[in-house]
Order: sequence, then structure tokens, then C-alpha cells
Amino acid sequence: MQVKDIMTSPAIAIDPFETIEKAARLMLSNKMSGVPVVTSQGQLVGILTEGDLLRRSELGTEGMRSWLGTLLRSPGRAAADYVRTHGRKVGDVMTAEPIAIAATSPIEDAVDKMIHHHVKRLPVLDGARLVGILSRADILRALLQALTPQESTADDDSIRAAILEEYRNEPRWAGPSFINVQVHNGVVELSGAIFDSRLRTAARVAAENVKGVESVIDHLVFVEPMTGTTMPM
Repeated sequence: MQVKDIMTSPAIAIDPFETIEKAARLMLSNKMSGVPVVTSQGQLVGILTEGDLLRRSELGTEGMRSWLGTLLRSPGRAAADYVRTHGRKVGDVMTAEPIAIAATSPIEDAVDKMIHHHVKRLPVLDGARLVGILSRADILRALLQALTPQESTADDDSIRAAILEEYRNEPRWAGPSFINVQVHNGVVELSGAIFDSRLRTAARVAAENVKGVESVIDHLVFVEPMTGTTMPM
């Protein structure tokens, strides 16, 4: 699945020469925590977020600096800080060069960027042109669609084979276990021995994710590795 398959398009955006008052109204009316900033040609030049508007002279929230911090701050840095806390144009207070993603990128890449850079949304680009926005809500909607049960015609043998295949694909936790799988009318029964109690949940989750499974019954027995003591569910 690619970003373009689940992004919101067209994206609501704002011009860098607009006022922050208009931007704030736009964000509030559309329940957005950030808005992309684009030129009249549609080129992404920044993003304005709620965080960019927290330090404001109108609110008295510019932030106090220690005397040493003030002394060490260069005139250029002091001027830049002043613009960000007093500027009235979007382009003066926005975050320039925002983290973005290509429309054809895999969803996995987008999630990696969101987590790594601690951002809630990514402008989506086709070249340098903004074509959409990908938010956590868009990913949540895609997850909900994937979780919605689909009609399945798989028989019991196919279901059992799929579960065993999933276990084989997870050798780090399923490899050291001895799990038996039986399926009757879509109802899965797990039996055998496990040597870490956390494997019980993993085995159940793996089975539940196979199409056609109606429910999972757990008969697994936990064997304490050091003593050999058995502990059923």
C-alpha cells in the first residue's frame, strides 16, 4: 500500500504571505494541528503547527532567558527569535523545510518518518508539488479497513496450514515452542508446551489473524524452563 492510497487529498494549505490570524482560524475550523504552507505554484515551503504559535508576544509567552543565555545569544539569533514571537505573516513563523513524503512511498516509510521525527502529519509530494496530507487519522482509517472482517471460504485444513505457516515465519518466538493446531468449523484449538508465558498470547494472536478463524481455544501448557514445572492456563 502506498501513501497516495490513504492520504487526504486535496490538502488544505495556506500561502506564506497570509496572516497567522487567518491560519489560526483555518486550523481551528478544520480541526487541524498543522497546515502546509505552499506558494501560488503549489510548491511546499513549510508547515505551520500549533507548536509554532505557542511562543507569542500577544500572550506573554515569548519565554524568559537567563542572563547568560541572553549574553551569549548573537544579534542574528535574537532577531530570528523576535520574528518568530512577533511576526504576523505565516512565512515568518512557520517551520521551514518540513518533513515530507512522496506520494508513491510505502506506508511503512511514512510511519517510520512519523515515529522518528515525532510528527503527527506529513505533507505528501509529487516532485515539489503538494498533492495531499497524511495524518495519523488517515493511517487509523486504513487500519480500521484492514481489521474489518472479510468474507472467507477457507476450509479447516487451509486455516490450519496458514496458522502453521505463520508460526514458521516467526522462528524467534515460535521456533522453540511445541504448538499443536487443530481446527473444527473455524474454531482453532492450540495445545502443547511453551517455555515463556508471553508466547501464549503471541500464539493466540497469530491464529486470530488468519482469515476464516472464528475463535481460538487455548490449551497450551507453560513449562518452567529451570524446574520443569508445568502450569496450564
